[in-house]
Amino acid sequence: MRRLGIAVLFAIAGYLVAAAASYLLVDLFSSKVHDRSVEAAMTSALVFGPLGAVAAFVAGFIRGGRNASQGK
Repeated sequence: MRRLGIAVLFAIAGYLVAAAASYLLVDLFSSKVHDRSVEAAMTSALVFGPLGAVAAFVAGFIRGGRNASQGK
């Protein structure tokens, strides 16, 4: 249960970090002028945010399974 809880916390943090970073990157590098902010918001919320959450969930699940006796 602890392992799953850590993985969920990692996923939430991963979503927020990935969404914020991708919003800034799309906003900076998009060639669209008239709807750049909408493109940045939708891409970060619906593409990169979930991808970051999945990657962070896997990392949290792996990291949460380690015991203190299993070396650091």
